[in-house]
Amino acid sequence: MAKARRTTHRSKTGKKLYAVRSKEGKFKDIQTYKRAHGADLRKKSKPETAAAAKRAAKKKTK
Repeated sequence: MAKARRTTHRSKTGKKLYAVRSKEGKFKDIQTYKRAHGADLRKKSKPETAAAAKRAAKKKTK
């Protein structure tokens, strides 16, 4: 499944926003850049998770 594409906007107060649009082009989700970016950093990718599991298994066998 493809990752939802985000477009950036600015709020009235000047904060950067991320907007996710549906296939019809309507806004599906709008978040501040700070919140969306923080969530992206907290979430681990599949290769990162696999590498961590491999390290843990290697450490456990020693």
